[in-house]
Parts: sequence; structure tokens; C-alpha cells
Amino acid sequence: MPRLAPAQLLEELTSVEDLLIVQDLDGVCMQLVKDPLTRRMDAGYVDAAADLRGSFVVLTNGEHEGRRGVNRLVESALGDQVRPDQQGLYLPGLAAGGVQLQDRFGQLSHPGVSDAEMLFLASAPQRMEQLLLERLPAELPGVSAEQLKTLAQQAVLDTQVSPTINLNGVFALVPGDVPRQRRLQQMLADLMEQLLQEADAAGLEGSFFLHVAPNLGRDADGRERAKPAAAGDVGTTDIQFMLTGSLKEAGLLVLINQHMARRHGVVPLGEDFNVRTAPRDHGALLRLAQERLPMERMPLLVGVGDTVTSTPTDDGSGWLRGGSDRGFLTLLKALGVCSHQPNRVILVDSSHGEVDRPSLTDGRLLGISDSEDPLELDVLMPGGPAEYISWFQALAQRRRVGGRTSPETA
Repeated sequence: MPRLAPAQLLEELTSVEDLLIVQDLDGVCMQLVKDPLTRRMDAGYVDAAADLRGSFVVLTNGEHEGRRGVNRLVESALGDQVRPDQQGLYLPGLAAGGVQLQDRFGQLSHPGVSDAEMLFLASAPQRMEQLLLERLPAELPGVSAEQLKTLAQQAVLDTQVSPTINLNGVFALVPGDVPRQRRLQQMLADLMEQLLQEADAAGLEGSFFLHVAPNLGRDADGRERAKPAAAGDVGTTDIQFMLTGSLKEAGLLVLINQHMARRHGVVPLGEDFNVRTAPRDHGALLRLAQERLPMERMPLLVGVGDTVTSTPTDDGSGWLRGGSDRGFLTLLKALGVCSHQPNRVILVDSSHGEVDRPSLTDGRLLGISDSEDPLELDVLMPGGPAEYISWFQALAQRRRVGGRTSPETA
């Protein structure tokens, strides 16, 4: 099918009665940066999200709260720490892959997460930094101990329920050195596997998994494949230590369940449905949706992401496809088939930031998609977050003028 221009999709969505935009954050409405603490959010984007309340939710592997949380970016964008809470200007939806739920007033919950799991997660960032300091000297022999300590501190993202090691700052010391970048990727994988083993030893076997970003899909055992560094594409930059069940595709069903509850007063998947109790593969999630969701009440879904990958296998016989947004975007399109609606997927070019990523600019989608890719990308935004924010604001304006602002309060 031919792709739509952003203006065409804008026209299509202006008058949709029941719309739900499910949007990733980093690389979509914000540039990717080496240090997440330097991220910035546009005030106009925050206002547009508020205008689209009832028709807009986020689905991110980042987190809402804490010093690295998106809530701080909202407050900074608006220059006000009080107004977002009073007026409900925080971004509603799921974070940490689906285990951190927030409404627009910043009210947080972690459905299905135990106290023991939260306690281990609280200790993980310090342990990550310690393990990095043990391993980095061998990989960066010319770097001083003081600089290594700074690098380790910057690399560890001390988020509440998805602590992460991000090596963008370390990769910046070896630009273009693909062999060293690959060794650093392997070091990171080994380190995080050790942390998983320590969780198992603490009696939390099966509680956590490793989310690799970007990735090349999953191995036969379900583990996410790292994307090896290559010339012009650093590949995997970070690994998140996440709670089992933190899958965006499961989160999509949680968000639809809540949307139907708010709009129609029915909770087809149950009030306690969450990503930790949801199935963990595409087929089972789709079957659950077909069996339990009233398709005649499905909203028109628009999925927005930036991380979709496709790389040919070594023997050239097929493709390794992954990316943290691929799963939920694929399920979203399948739900459109079930509900007989043209659900749409927007892919935003995140190569404009500080992180090496494949670009949409030349239209070939190398490293992103392929000629046999089953995921249909309806709209491409090669202009990156700036283009998307402009489009998003235009949509909010049109729907407000057209009286499509939802009366819902969530």
C-alpha cells in the first residue's frame, strides 16, 4: 500500500470520533541524546497533549517519575512545578515498558509488582556502577580512574523500575572504532547477565529480563538479540533491567482496556488486567484481544514510534527484525484488521540527535525495514521530532476547533 503524507493523515484523523494515539517518547517528541539528563521537551507539545486528552497516551520504556523521569521534563518545559499537577498536564499512560501507570495528574501505580522486586530494583543502580568500574578499565586502558568513575556514573540511569546502563558516553570515546564498540557491547551484555543471576540467587528467579535497545528481535529462547555496531550505526547502546512482563505490546492492550472503561464504562479485560498478568507473545495477545475486546467499540488506533530495525541474516536467507517499538506497532496494525479499521503507524526519524541511528532521509529504510517486512509503516517523518511535534500540534488544534476534544478526564 502507498504511504500517506503527514498532511493526509492529519486530514484523516481530524474528525475521527473515537481516536487513541499511543506514542513512544524518546526519539519521537524529543531528540535522542547521549546523556538523558540533558533531554528537553517542547512546551507546545505538552499543551497539545493536554488538548488531546482522552485521545492520547504514552507507551515508553522510560519512566514517569524520579530525577530522570518525563514528569521533570514536563515541569521544565512549562517552567512550573505546580501547574502540571493542578491542571493535569502530565503525560498519561504506561512507562517502564508497561509496569508504571500514570494519569494526567501524575498519580502513579505499579500493578503486579512485589515489594521484594522493588527492593532489588532500588539496589540495582549502585551494583551496576560497581560492575562497570570493575570491567571498564580493561576496555578503556588509556582512560584515567577519575574519568572512568565519571563515565560509569553517567552510564547508569537510576530509574525506579527499569534501571539502565547506557553506553553512549563511552562510545563517544571510540567513534568509528567498530571492533572496540562491539567489545563494549559484549561487556555490557555480560555485566547485565551477571545482575540477572544475582537476582535469581536472591530468590527472584524469573522476575526480571533484559531489554536490549536497539535490538534485532528475539532468539529461540526469547532473549533479545543485540544489534552489533557497524560503520555509521553504533547499534545497541543500552540495556534495561526490567520486570518480566514489561512488554509494550502487552501495554497496548492495557491502554485499550482502560480507554474502553473511561469511554464506555466497560472493562473487557478486567479491572486488574496488567502487563504482568498478560500473555507474553504476539499470538496470545492477539487471541486475547479477539476473544475479549468488543471490536465494535475499538477506537481508531495510531501508533507512533522511532525504533524499528531490520538486518539481513548472515547467510542472506532472511531478516532479523526487532526494535523496541516493533511489537506494539505490529499488534496495533493487527487489531485494525480485527476491528475493520485503518489503524495507522507513524515512524519518526530519530537519527537527528546525538546517537548514531539509521535515517529515513533517503527513503530506503536501510537498517529499519525491508521489502518483505510485514509491518506496514503508514507515515514516515524524516524531519524527526521537530516535524512530528509540528504535526501533533496541528492535529490538536484541528480537533479542538472541530469540537473533537474528549470530555474524558483521564
